[in-house]
Amino acid sequence: MADIFPFRAQRPPAGRVEQVASVPYDVVDTVEARSLAAGNPHSFLHVTRPEIDLPDGTNLYSDEVYAQAAVNLQRLVENCPLETEAEPSLYLYRLRMGEHVQTGVAACCSVDEYDRDLIRKHERTRPDKEDDRTRHMIQLRAQTGVVFLTYRQDRRIDALVEGETSAAAAPLYNFTAPDGVQHTVWRLSAPEPLVRSFREVPLLYIADGHHRAASASRTRAALREQNPGHTGEEEYNRFLAVIFPSNQMQILPYNRVVKDLHGQSLEEFLAAVGERFGMTENANSRGPGTSGHWHMYLGNRWYGLTLKGEGTNAADDDPVAALDVSVLQDNLLAPILGIRDQRTDKRVDFVGGIRGTAELARLVDSGRAAVAFALYPTAIEDLLRVSDANAVMPPKSTWFEPKLRDGLLIHRI
Repeated sequence: MADIFPFRAQRPPAGRVEQVASVPYDVVDTVEARSLAAGNPHSFLHVTRPEIDLPDGTNLYSDEVYAQAAVNLQRLVENCPLETEAEPSLYLYRLRMGEHVQTGVAACCSVDEYDRDLIRKHERTRPDKEDDRTRHMIQLRAQTGVVFLTYRQDRRIDALVEGETSAAAAPLYNFTAPDGVQHTVWRLSAPEPLVRSFREVPLLYIADGHHRAASASRTRAALREQNPGHTGEEEYNRFLAVIFPSNQMQILPYNRVVKDLHGQSLEEFLAAVGERFGMTENANSRGPGTSGHWHMYLGNRWYGLTLKGEGTNAADDDPVAALDVSVLQDNLLAPILGIRDQRTDKRVDFVGGIRGTAELARLVDSGRAAVAFALYPTAIEDLLRVSDANAVMPPKSTWFEPKLRDGLLIHRI
């Protein structure tokens, strides 16, 4: 079963929501965050990336950064001002990006279920990133970042969501962000039917936000230790999430670029690739159209690749080995380019599919990379299979788009 909980969201007034809403903290660096928030004191980046209000060169993990985050949140509460719901509520959150539409339930989820693996993971987390968000949550006594969850489609939940969004009630928010994505949020007047329906959902899965979820678990452990009257009903036992059905999820490819050819000439490299892959020239510059195909750019030319022989991605007993990202790693990046660990090797970089394959060609043509690889997107069912096997996806296997905005709903703990 999946427990979801209504909560008393702290949120901006409708007239200020476009000023407050910001990109997730982890998709921008300090320079980008400072630029996006420039001239806008209500931008939520002042809360999630508070170093933008401190001198250049400030240590991102210093005490003053977390203290500044708390100051900035209080300023937003007072000056925006933020509102707090009178009663615990659930919300529906719709994202529209071009023709793609997905609608999820914004709720709090159980840290216990996360700890017991009833909320499944597919990614390793880094201690330094966990440390950062744990300190941020404890300092603010708030969860300001949303965990992006999914579940296998349930028709009963579909019907409830459709009924609520087609009702006459006006949304709390309805705006289009600078990237062209439309964000619409409704508050539900009667959350109980959805709460009951989710209890019939066997498992939830983290799509994006592993570090936020892990940090919520660590925050709960720390606050429970400090609370001799702990009951299990405190808000810190829950974390903020938006939960989308798997059939509505959109995954874009996470492409790769490599800085050099590992000491090989272009001819030597192509010969080595040709021993393992069938190659065609003048491949479609938009990238492969199906799984089991890869497009490679170098020397001002796109090549189509298909793996030769038995080493295909048909490893039915190993859902990780079957992934296109794994096949590329095991048959080209490691043996030919010498990249043994994509997590740590500085010669490889990752380019989210939202930036398009033209970005891959630009990086190679400019000399910033020697070769680029365009992949077919990982399927959501593959992610669920890997999670069900308690396995770990290779780094940068999925790029979910569109993304949620920070600052619309805050969970106070």
